Amino acid sequence: MTNMNYYTIKQLSNNRLQLLDANNLPVPLTTILEITQPARVYAFRAPMGAGKTTFISELCQAMGTKDVVNSPTFAIVNVYDLPNHEEIYHFDCYRLKNLSEAINLGAEEYLYSGNYCFIEWPEVIESILPEDTTFVTIRVLENGDRQLCIE
Repeated sequence: MTNMNYYTIKQLSNNRLQLLDANNLPVPLTTILEITQPARVYAFRAPMGAGKTTFISELCQAMGTKDVVNSPTFAIVNVYDLPNHEEIYHFDCYRLKNLSEAINLGAEEYLYSGNYCFIEWPEVIESILPEDTTFVTIRVLENGDRQLCIE
């Protein structure tokens, strides 16, 4: 049975995100990286507009990147530098029609590089994801908050 962790994401008045644990206490966004170590690949599942890109952007900033983090919809993969000279690979697979397109873009090299990979719309590449991929599901709650489920 898969161990699941649930968190709530609240948008603050300054448009920053706050992650709350099951006790409704604030925790750092990087908590999801800590509780899933040694995983480096994260596949984000959520409906359009649920906040995948926003959450990934905030997470990358919390990890220390100074790069502008935005959706790689047209580039498919954006690369962000971290202070420790590692890189984050941010995928948006929404426009990929099939697995062959991903393989032709070198997706496997990114996924198995040992660097962090954050993947939006992962369904088309699920068959090549590493076994220890962490799946993150974002659900929109009735009050507008988001629930984060980490598997």
